[in-house]
Amino acid sequence: MTYEFLQHYWWFLVSLLGAILVFMMFVQGGNSLIFSLGRTPEERRMLINSTGRKWELTFTTLVTFGGAFFASFPLFYSTSFGGAYWLWMIILFTFVLQAVSYEFQNKLGNFLGPKTFQWCLVVNGIVGPLLIGGAVATFFDGSNFIIEKANLMDGMQPIISKWANASNGLDALLDPWNLILGFAVFFLARVLGLLYYINNIKDDVIESRATVQLLGNAVTFLIFFLAFVIRTLLKDGYAWQPETGLIFMEPYKYLHNLLDMWYLLIVFVIGVVLVLYGIFRTVVSKTYVKGIWPAGIGVVLTVLVLLLIAGWNHTAYYPSNADVQSSLTIANSCSSEFTLRTMAIVSLLIPFVLAYIAYAWYSLDKKKIDKKEMTEGEVY
Repeated sequence: MTYEFLQHYWWFLVSLLGAILVFMMFVQGGNSLIFSLGRTPEERRMLINSTGRKWELTFTTLVTFGGAFFASFPLFYSTSFGGAYWLWMIILFTFVLQAVSYEFQNKLGNFLGPKTFQWCLVVNGIVGPLLIGGAVATFFDGSNFIIEKANLMDGMQPIISKWANASNGLDALLDPWNLILGFAVFFLARVLGLLYYINNIKDDVIESRATVQLLGNAVTFLIFFLAFVIRTLLKDGYAWQPETGLIFMEPYKYLHNLLDMWYLLIVFVIGVVLVLYGIFRTVVSKTYVKGIWPAGIGVVLTVLVLLLIAGWNHTAYYPSNADVQSSLTIANSCSSEFTLRTMAIVSLLIPFVLAYIAYAWYSLDKKKIDKKEMTEGEVY
């Protein structure tokens, strides 16, 4: 395994974790629909217990995604998580708020009442996907930071990355294209949440309401998603020369990446087709309730390809709008060869972890949630 191979391998793993995280945000999407799908306390409790079985997996995936980024590409971690900390802190705060809301909404002594915590779940369901989508969009649209590696020799202030303004990441929300991807991720999460409810809850009323709302959310998602993808493929991208490390603007860079890596284009098309199949078969068939699976697999494949073309094929995956030469690539921001090689050995355990998650998921979902369960056993 060469150093270059390890860099590409770890960008693939980080991208895969990011793609799985986007799929797992069906929990947030479902939470944003608590009051539109659940008209009674009993119905809302069914919805909350449905996503309540999976929220730990989403939170764990988010933490693992951040940890993998820190270990394999530490300069990105210190630049983005350190410089744009207000953006990431708001995201993390809403996820912590989610955890607290699940655990305490029906506990004895909750003087705020269940509805207060249910609205906190709605806040997480809206803010979480929107800001994560906006943060991912900066991989294509850039952020305002400066890298000064010469500062490593400064014993008084050995900080090599700094934000170029006082917004500390909130300026990402001023770029309309970042917001467009943010809204695309938000409506995608709602689509996945609706598909998950249809598959996981045995209640004709909730299933009917979910099916009605599915088409509108799906169409809105497609409008935002296609707008962002088309614009990204037609815009100038941030390329770098391996020989010199020079970063420059290349017309149609991301389109060239898809055409040069034709196998990713095939995976991208398959992913989009699976998402559309899962959505529209659920809409047209009253008996089909498994749309979450083709749509979920399609989301993972589609997001994986988008993240790969942001970093592979000599592309700067975290561009700097303040100083283009400060842009981060998988070569100039990664860990040492020894670290990447050691972690690559540990990564061989990932299939076993995924197998355990699949088994746990199957065990939890062997019986669908219904009204009877709300009166028996432990519920949120």
